[in-house]
Amino acid sequence: MDIMDEYVDGLPNICGEETMIAQAIAAGREQRAFNEMDLARLGSGFAVALHMHQPLIPAGGPDLQSAAVISNLAWMMDHPDQGDNHNAPTFAWCYKRMGEFIPQLLEQGLAPRVMLDYSGTLLHGMRQMGRNDVFDALARITCEDPWRGAVEWLGSTWGHAVAPSTPVQDFRLHVRAWQHHFAAIFGTEALSRVRGFSPAEMALPNQPDVAYEFVRTLVECGYSWVLVQEHTVERPDGRPLDHPHLPHRLTCTSSRGETASITAIVKTQGSDTKLVGQMQPYYEARDLAPVQLAGRMVPPLVTQIADGENGGVMMNEFPPNILMPSPSPPARPAPL
Repeated sequence: MDIMDEYVDGLPNICGEETMIAQAIAAGREQRAFNEMDLARLGSGFAVALHMHQPLIPAGGPDLQSAAVISNLAWMMDHPDQGDNHNAPTFAWCYKRMGEFIPQLLEQGLAPRVMLDYSGTLLHGMRQMGRNDVFDALARITCEDPWRGAVEWLGSTWGHAVAPSTPVQDFRLHVRAWQHHFAAIFGTEALSRVRGFSPAEMALPNQPDVAYEFVRTLVECGYSWVLVQEHTVERPDGRPLDHPHLPHRLTCTSSRGETASITAIVKTQGSDTKLVGQMQPYYEARDLAPVQLAGRMVPPLVTQIADGENGGVMMNEFPPNILMPSPSPPARPAPL
């Protein structure tokens, strides 16, 4: 595994090792383990992703013109009496807790699966705060067997840049900056396994040239698939998707006739954290059955993403829902 410095001259390492990053991505992705699950017999599946983000703000001092740039989470910690800032310690635990839940579930003989999406600003801010315990917990489930087989990291933009409103050249820099930073924290081998991309705010550009550059950036940065919102995409003839629980091809054509495409996994319904916090994807998947795709019967996949820390349901209801056995009888769907 190639080693990169996490910080260079006191700043997060977000550029300068393009060759090393490209080599890691080209190394490809290892075969995922499914605990000997017979996918051919699987009736349906569900997948959940947790999006984690905190912005950086000029709040490290009374004078905003000279204040240090710190994490919004650090400001919440320092001002617990304002607004909902009393939730800050719980937020910090939410960023760490997958490193606790996954080993616990594996030790019980279960097969947990989760996708994680952390912005670069959140990671940098937590390191500034000295929350090395969070990084230790995440490193365990990212780099070590058997825990790393339960986690699928999603690529993101370093500063939570939203594709439709970010200049295309800047958006590409954000994508590459996140890859640099992730590799510097968890290693280039871990980066080589990151193949899915989670757009900030689930936002897709609808201007043809920007949409084309968006997909082109993802492909050229080594991503194999992208998570999209059900109601932001449509079929070539303008109709809505017939089968949102199946993979699709997202194809974008520029005004110059250039085309770029990537596999799209469709996130269904809205963005309410209650869907993930209460494990709604599992219950939806129970009512689905295999469908035909390209001449084969394949299991449909119910996919949801939610803020991993925000809101009472995610903070308080999610842990018991994933840690306690379901009172319902065993069913077909399994987490993928």
